[in-house]
Amino acid sequence: QVQLVESGPGMVKPSQTLSLTCTVSNGAITADSYHWTWLRQAPGKELEWLGTIRYTGSAYIKLSLRPRTSITRDISKNQFSLRLASVTSEDTAVYFCAGGIGPWTEDHRRCPGTQVTVSS
Repeated sequence: QVQLVESGPGMVKPSQTLSLTCTVSNGAITADSYHWTWLRQAPGKELEWLGTIRYTGSAYIKLSLRPRTSITRDISKNQFSLRLASVTSEDTAVYFCAGGIGPWTEDHRRCPGTQVTVSS
């Protein structure tokens, strides 16, 4: 099964850009039918889907986040990344990357998660 390791800062200041990277092993991010997803869970809230990048490289992002969010990939490093601009305290959450065949479901492989706190 694929393995995912997430990296990025644990703290970001308000108005700055949050950048997270997910490194995939035991499988190529270009593998047929695989989708690679970013999720988050804020305190006291349900798991929130942020966006997905397909094995083809096309990405789709939660509508409300589109103006300040991008999901990209680096095939040479077998990584995909999340950038979330103009963060506020509302973006404080545990962030997860996940991967699996087809659109995201809770059956997809998921990394343990990274706590990201937005604070000055």
